Amino acid sequence: MNTAGHSEATARRGLELTPFRGLRYDPDRVGSLAAVTSPPYDVVVRPDGLHHLQSADPHNIVRLILPQATTPTARNEQAADTLRRWLAEGILTTDPEPGLYVYEQRDGGGMLQRGIIGALRVSDPTEGVVLPHEDVMPHVVADRAALMRATSANLEPLLLTYRGNGSTSSAIEVVERVADRPPLLATTTEDGFSHRLWSITDPDDLNRIQSDLSQHQALIADGHHRWATYRRLRTEHTSPSPWDYGLVLLVDTARYPLRVRAIHRLLHGLPVADALAALDGLFRIRHLPVPLPEALEALADAACAGSAFLLAGDGAFHLIDRPDPDLLARTIPADRPAAWRTLDATVLHATLLDHVWHIPEDDPSRIAYIHDTAATVEKAERDGGTAVLMHPVREEVVRDLARQGVTMPRKSTSFGPKPASGLVLRALDL
Repeated sequence: MNTAGHSEATARRGLELTPFRGLRYDPDRVGSLAAVTSPPYDVVVRPDGLHHLQSADPHNIVRLILPQATTPTARNEQAADTLRRWLAEGILTTDPEPGLYVYEQRDGGGMLQRGIIGALRVSDPTEGVVLPHEDVMPHVVADRAALMRATSANLEPLLLTYRGNGSTSSAIEVVERVADRPPLLATTTEDGFSHRLWSITDPDDLNRIQSDLSQHQALIADGHHRWATYRRLRTEHTSPSPWDYGLVLLVDTARYPLRVRAIHRLLHGLPVADALAALDGLFRIRHLPVPLPEALEALADAACAGSAFLLAGDGAFHLIDRPDPDLLARTIPADRPAAWRTLDATVLHATLLDHVWHIPEDDPSRIAYIHDTAATVEKAERDGGTAVLMHPVREEVVRDLARQGVTMPRKSTSFGPKPASGLVLRALDL
């Protein structure tokens, strides 16, 4: 590790990204690299997506990040046994020397994103180095922590963004120069995204990246629960230890802007008719006999003027907006910035879920959080529940609130594209 870079990062309270020996699939031992990858664990829509990934290849990474067994302990033991077996069989192999990794994603529409994967020093929010913008659910952190303990591995990188100097920064210069070389791996997943990975092992290049990053702070774009898990596991081990660091992908959004999408809610056991009846007199309700794309356009238009949501699940779409100001005043805490009080997610959680519908936000038997819009609607229609479709919040709003130390309601945003799981892992005991 670069000691000078370490001292500089610590002194400046900036990002400290260190090389590691990546654990990667041997392409000669699996059907295809695309077939062993997966979206992040919390994006896989169970059970459909899980079963599809499990059947795509017997070595799909989902068998590690979402193991299936009858109890949590059995699931984690199964993941650990699977990881050990794949290592012993050479399915997964360790790169010969430590490095950082350049990771590239492209889609068919011309979107290009590049970032750096490495082991980032785990810090507390009070240090102002890594900024969370959402609260976490304790049971999810406990679940991820148990899995990481059992496997002694970071199985998938979380996504962080920082605002560098774009194309003029030394880190980006190294990234784009490295991306001109032949990659370690290249594959295209079924969603149409192409993925390429390169390693950076040259000491001068590593020093330039570390020095550049030491001047910046990062925003958690995706992976709040995994970052909270890193923080918990760090406290369980005597420092210095490998648990002082966690696997991340860092993207300079001054050079490669991310997309920000909404995360939708599926309310179990609440039919749309009942959800709407509870809103009578509290919100304006408009029934939209139009297809999903047109309904989302109507939601976007309404969201320009204030909080708005689409309800679905009964074969139609219902736009709710213009909440009663007295209702908001009674239900939304007044001790937060105006930008937080007017967030759609704030109104949803503080007003609709807590006050109107009485649904606990962290009870998986009552509510699910789903990234895919169409899937949320389909599940609501199939199960007789209510889909609550959200409009995405702007990245600058997220970053400004995070810098103020104000966290948004859980699952408020979905930044992307997210890194594919299964391209590079980090074993903590290698």
